[in-house]
Amino acid sequence: MKKSLTLLLSLFFVASALLAGCGSSNDKNTADKGNAGTNNKPANEAKVSDEPFEITIRHTQIGEAKKFRLAILEDVVKKTEAAVPGLKIKLDGVDSEVNRKEKLRGEMAAGKPPEVFDVFGSPDAALYAKEGLMLDITSILDELGLKDKFTTLAPFSTDGKVYGLPIGGSIEGIFYNKEYFEQKGLTVPTTIAELEAIAEKIKADGKIPFAQASKDAWIPLMTTNNLWSYYAGPDITYGFKTGETKWTDENMVKAVAKHQEWVQKGYFKKGELGFEYADMRNQVITGEAIMMMDGSWANSVFRDPAQAGDLVGKIGYFNMPPVNAGDPIVVMQDANNGYGFSSAVAEDPRKLAAVKEFIKNMWTDEMQLRGLKEDGVLPAMKMDLEQMKTTSDDPLMQDIFKAVSEIGTSFPAFDALVQAEVNTALSMGIQQIIGGEIDPQKMLENVQAAQDAANAAGE
Repeated sequence: MKKSLTLLLSLFFVASALLAGCGSSNDKNTADKGNAGTNNKPANEAKVSDEPFEITIRHTQIGEAKKFRLAILEDVVKKTEAAVPGLKIKLDGVDSEVNRKEKLRGEMAAGKPPEVFDVFGSPDAALYAKEGLMLDITSILDELGLKDKFTTLAPFSTDGKVYGLPIGGSIEGIFYNKEYFEQKGLTVPTTIAELEAIAEKIKADGKIPFAQASKDAWIPLMTTNNLWSYYAGPDITYGFKTGETKWTDENMVKAVAKHQEWVQKGYFKKGELGFEYADMRNQVITGEAIMMMDGSWANSVFRDPAQAGDLVGKIGYFNMPPVNAGDPIVVMQDANNGYGFSSAVAEDPRKLAAVKEFIKNMWTDEMQLRGLKEDGVLPAMKMDLEQMKTTSDDPLMQDIFKAVSEIGTSFPAFDALVQAEVNTALSMGIQQIIGGEIDPQKMLENVQAAQDAANAAGE
């Protein structure tokens, strides 16, 4: 499947490049004829200055939970349009999973992505960049003085060149009902065993220990990924693609077995395989569930009275604790989601100018701090932790800042390190685990088989 996609990408890229070349030539000839003798300026200067043109920005800021992020994007769009004569920006909102796994892949296969698009850095951007479909923005970052302003550009970098920018950073941890904990005399756990003891007390009280929604496999895999990074170590995922480590490692089996044990003990609501992402948050908001494993980005929901109601100010956050007391805190932390740009932009000076202006306006200290204050998105650009703390005095955000300060070792999410086919096998496997259809050993053997096949194909 991957080879077919690569071939399609290559063929469409060649065809698109040829067509773009012809179009550029025809446009120039037409411009020369239309402006001949009218003035002494370059023939197409009036076109660049006066003619209206459009670019599309594909974003994933849809739904009530992302309204603050959308507002920031809309303000950047207005500022960019005002700075570039003739520019009109069309916003195209698509669900994140649909965009990543269907819409954008299809557009890339056809060689026709939007000028600006939401994209995961690793491994997606690397694939598209190698096929020549993403704009190399290295020189633009140098021109704007931005290259050294980010905490990391690794997910968007290939062969020393940069092909996209992260919009924010994130960590994964546990949101919890602080008021409930206080009423029941519960304290933040320091080990997995203590976390399980709390879960048992919550269950005995007739509540759901952990909110969960597993219709989309990436959601429960946050729990699994953090468990295996404790049981098998945070570095193990780096070795799957090289063959240095195996999915069938005994400690990986222990981690998946622990997740399965939590399912069997009733720590999650029955029927989780049919629940959407929003359902998980609602389990907490309604008081049905007390804890929830999620990305730090979810804090915006719990800080918004329109969504969380009376629960605002009553939700806290802590890192998943280690297996053994005193062990370093291990946390998923990355900046792997952001925006990329079509390589076709380079063929049109007006669109290239629009992209530069968009980058200039979006990636500023002001917008990063606004994203932190209004939406709780951790900055992707370098900022002092104390500066972040003073930006938002919200108690939940202060908990998240504390969690960041406690990190001993961080690691990127698994889907940034393995091939798409492996991700698919893992997604299917965790849903089978949750559904009681397979045991951990067999599930991981299936994932390893997919890994071996992908590695053998040189993907």
